[in-house]
Amino acid sequence: MLAAAVALMYVMASVSFAQPAETRVALVIGNSAYQSAGALDNPQRDAKLMAERLKTAGFTVTLLVDADQQAMKRAMVDFGRELRSSEAVGLFYYAGHGLQVNGLNYLVPVNANIKDETEVGIETVSLADFLATMERAKSRINIVVLDACRNNPFASNFRTDSAGLARVDAPAGTYVAYATSPGSVASDGAGRNSPYTKALAETLLKAGMPI
Repeated sequence: MLAAAVALMYVMASVSFAQPAETRVALVIGNSAYQSAGALDNPQRDAKLMAERLKTAGFTVTLLVDADQQAMKRAMVDFGRELRSSEAVGLFYYAGHGLQVNGLNYLVPVNANIKDETEVGIETVSLADFLATMERAKSRINIVVLDACRNNPFASNFRTDSAGLARVDAPAGTYVAYATSPGSVASDGAGRNSPYTKALAETLLKAGMPI
């Protein structure tokens, strides 16, 4: 967990020193108030903390808390459009429920009600769609941070049992950081923030992130 935070910090630091005048755009989503899945205490606080840290690092931040599917998809489209408008550095952060089916990763909106695997595609938002949106923007660097490796809240409805998130083959120039190793489950934590996001936020703060 800490190793991932440190690795991401180095990427972010290289972004900070590379081109002082470049545009930096971040989309931050934290989903806690799930209607049919188990509610999570920390993601909305995690998202707000990361949004604060990223603003300090010179990012223009769009923050969504407890987003439904339509809001997440609209934010994805707007995020891609904003990235395409300039030679931007893009960062997407997501905290909340996530799951994998057949090796593909999906982010779960607060209004998702998944009865079995066949409904995953119509009830969630595909991580691959986010990655494709960022790749099409041709940003200099794209960073994806996923604090979503919790237990699948719909696992009892599934015939397959795949924990956490699957490994991602990221496009060139895209860095993907997980809260834990692919296929593993991370804890939401007992504090106000998840252990992963807390460590990442503290690392970014200590790094200073000069603009």
